[in-house]
Amino acid sequence: MEKQIKAVLFDLDGVIVFTDRYHYLGWKKLADEHGWAFDEEVNNGCRGVPRMESLEVILRHNGVELPEAEKEELATRKNAYYVELLKDINEEDVYPGAVEFLKKIRATGVKTGLCSSSKNAPLVLESLGLSDYFDAVVTGADIKNAKPDPEIFLLGAEWVGVAPENCVVFEDAPSGVAGALAAGMACVGVGSPELLTEAPVTITDYSTIDIDALLNNQLTGSPV
Repeated sequence: MEKQIKAVLFDLDGVIVFTDRYHYLGWKKLADEHGWAFDEEVNNGCRGVPRMESLEVILRHNGVELPEAEKEELATRKNAYYVELLKDINEEDVYPGAVEFLKKIRATGVKTGLCSSSKNAPLVLESLGLSDYFDAVVTGADIKNAKPDPEIFLLGAEWVGVAPENCVVFEDAPSGVAGALAAGMACVGVGSPELLTEAPVTITDYSTIDIDALLNNQLTGSPV
């Protein structure tokens, strides 16, 4: 029987690599410079969304309103901090088992794509030697609408040449899960089922995934 899933689309942060701490440190440095509160709860609101939206989360939390030009400058400054911090990224920042899983998926002939809101995704992949594992890379620079809008996943499907209904998305953020489902795609949540309540299936360990079940769109439950 022909496999139902012909492409696997991945988010980047928290799915393939862990760069959350670099984002956190970049935003924390910016917040500290202005005396703004920035803790883990606020940081969670910044996960999976573009840079300007993340800044808005921080500003709203602190009751701060700024002109657009100043917000653009602040977002650019945070990105400079983040890029500088990325110089320390290494194989310890790769999600355990992710590379092995990518190899197995690609060995089946199924397409793989990266769909990340981060405009720095290509830099991260290149720094870790992961670029060749993806047939297409879609970033925040390629879209107009952020997750949970399905645009990034629909574009990823288009770039790998696979219909949305034949794609499965791996996501670690509720907004990403919502976007994948809105795109008409299967979805596997990477992380806690308590956080990813809308994900039909969640995993925390790539080695628990039955590849045949995944490609037949029959993955069930929440492997741990």
